[in-house]
Amino acid sequence: MNLIINPVAFRLGSMSIKWYGILMASGIVIALLMAIVEGKKRQIMPEDFSDFLLWGVPIGFVGARLYYVIFKWDYFAQNPGQIFAIWNGGIAIYGGLLTGLVVLILFCNSRFLPPLLMLDIIIPGVMAAQIIARWGNFINQEAHGACVSLSFLQSLHLPDFIIKQMYIAGHYYQPTYLYESFFNLIGLIIILVLRHKKGLYKRGEVFFSYLIWYSVVRFFVEGMRTDSLYLMNTIRISQLVSVILFIVAIVLLIYRRKYKHVKWYLDGSGLKYPYER
Repeated sequence: MNLIINPVAFRLGSMSIKWYGILMASGIVIALLMAIVEGKKRQIMPEDFSDFLLWGVPIGFVGARLYYVIFKWDYFAQNPGQIFAIWNGGIAIYGGLLTGLVVLILFCNSRFLPPLLMLDIIIPGVMAAQIIARWGNFINQEAHGACVSLSFLQSLHLPDFIIKQMYIAGHYYQPTYLYESFFNLIGLIIILVLRHKKGLYKRGEVFFSYLIWYSVVRFFVEGMRTDSLYLMNTIRISQLVSVILFIVAIVLLIYRRKYKHVKWYLDGSGLKYPYER
């Protein structure tokens, strides 16, 4: 590797603190703050978001790792000691998101909160966290695409430090992390601009918009990556999940608009705010 940026930010004694961990932690904090600010406008108490975070994040990480291990079982069956070695990589975003979704539904049912409204409030922060965390892949020189030429990267008008960091073991590579981060940023800006427009989003539709947007972005980015998980060695798992989520989101959005009386997103939770737990 030809590291321009050292993955280790600093050391505390024998412990190495890596930029990837710092970026992920920063993304989680920003996501929480964004949810709290928006939640107050939608009559959801801040502690409901912080309490969910205490459950959702650790269980989400377990789900993300489990997802990866399941689809790489041929390797882990031969190397069981590596199952818990998350410092070597192997955290699948879709696994974390799907696990987090289950945790959120259970959490909301226990607190008598509307799950789809909670998802609408939380999801822009999740997008922000994804955007930030992808730069950890950049620093680690991982989750990249196939080999490309220097002239190709220069044609994208990328900053010099990005081009240099994409020089790995004597070759330049597609900065797929950058494509995903950039297009997620565009999606986040669109959602933040539109979600407060009266008469536009019904409850759950901010979340469905995210699923539609991210599934399209991930489908095309995944097609360029060289480290994809495969089903039966032929189908890229993330592309399959992207197609499923895209179809489900479109169907639910149309069905709920046509056949269900759904509250507007801006109507909030309808709970007497502030409330006590």
